[in-house]
Order: sequence, then C-alpha cells, then structure tokens
Amino acid sequence: MHCFDQTGVGSTDDRAVVIRDIRAGSELVECAAEVLFQALETRLRAHPRASLALSGGRTPWPVLRRLADASIDWPRVDIYQVDERVAPSGDPARNIVGLEKALLDHVAATMHPMPVEEVDLDAAAFHYAASLPPTLDVVHLGLGDDGHTASLIPGDSALEIDDQRVGVTRPYRGYRRMTLTYPALNTARAIVWIVSGADKAAALARLRARDAGIPAGRIAQEHAVLVTDEVED
Repeated sequence: MHCFDQTGVGSTDDRAVVIRDIRAGSELVECAAEVLFQALETRLRAHPRASLALSGGRTPWPVLRRLADASIDWPRVDIYQVDERVAPSGDPARNIVGLEKALLDHVAATMHPMPVEEVDLDAAAFHYAASLPPTLDVVHLGLGDDGHTASLIPGDSALEIDDQRVGVTRPYRGYRRMTLTYPALNTARAIVWIVSGADKAAALARLRARDAGIPAGRIAQEHAVLVTDEVED
C-alpha cells in the first residue's frame, strides 16, 4: 500500500518533509510502517547512518513488527528510546520489552536503551542525553488520552526543562519515567505520530489545533506526520 506519494518525503533543508495528516482507518499499521520506512530511507540515502527514537505503548508494536520486515539497511540504524518506565530489567511494564519482541529481536540495528536501572536517575539521564546524536533523524510519538506524549506528563516539572534533552518525571500511573524532553524532540528532522483509539479523540483534536495546554501540543509540527485510525472524510 502507498499511503502517500513518495515525492512527499524529501529533504530540502536536511529535514524530512512529510505529509501532515493521514487518516488511515483499518490500514493504520501499513501506513504507519510505510511512513517510518520512507523517513528512514530518506536519511540513509544521503547519510551513512540514521537515528530512530521509539516510544512505547500498545499501538506501535504491530507497526514495528511490520517495519522489521522492510528492506532497511538496519546495521546503519541507531535506535534510541523516547521514554521508559523506571522498573527492573525484564519487567513487562518496560517499553524495551515490547520493542525487543516487535523489532529488536528481528533486525541488526544498534540499540541504545535508557538506563533506568541506575540508582542515580538524574545522572543516568544526563549520560543518556550525552549519547544522543546532536539531532535525532526520526522520532516516533504516541498520544495519551490526557494529552501526554513521550513521558511528558500534564503538570510535571519535566515540561519546563529547556536545557537538558533527557529528564526524569515524578510517578505517573504507577511509575517514574525517563523521557526525552522538548529540546530533543523539537529539533528532530522528522516526527511520526501514531495514534489509535476513540479514547484519544479529544486529545487528538487538541493536538491538531496545536493546543499548548496539553504536553503534545507543544511539540513542533513543521516536520511531523500524523497517522491515525480515523477514516478519511
């Protein structure tokens, strides 16, 4: 399936230029995987390596499993985490567990997991930020029903971080989180939102309106594509 004309993904200023809004309906998995594939391929055609930052949640797992079968030169790809729960290794709450099953067990990319098992989480966040490339090439984001994205949570102090690319949150729905912050996300060359579920409708409308009253609304949209399971009007 071709969710958009391939000429819609290009690079005129070293940033991927992508379609703004794809309402894919039942073809969400195929469309989202194609958008991620095209964004990575755009980068790899012109550069020796590409960086891909991935979020957790249930929605992306079938997308990433589909992406694992794509003809990407995976040894040239560095994969980073957008966010991670502070939990022991192997805990099913960890995003890395889902990432391994869906993608990492099937491709030869280089994985850079968030060090959430460290005692000093602030120091761990600082070191993870230092491991990031100066600019992330492709970032996948999801959307919560409360308008959060990554682990940028309504009311959390991490929302105000403007001088660090990785931060640590307060407990949220049972876990503290390590997360990329706005300085990391808002400089990405391409952002791919993948959003599914009727419970996200209100937050999705606010995201489209760039409503800064929700954390997701503060993400730069100039180089973003939104893929949803909504049906095109």
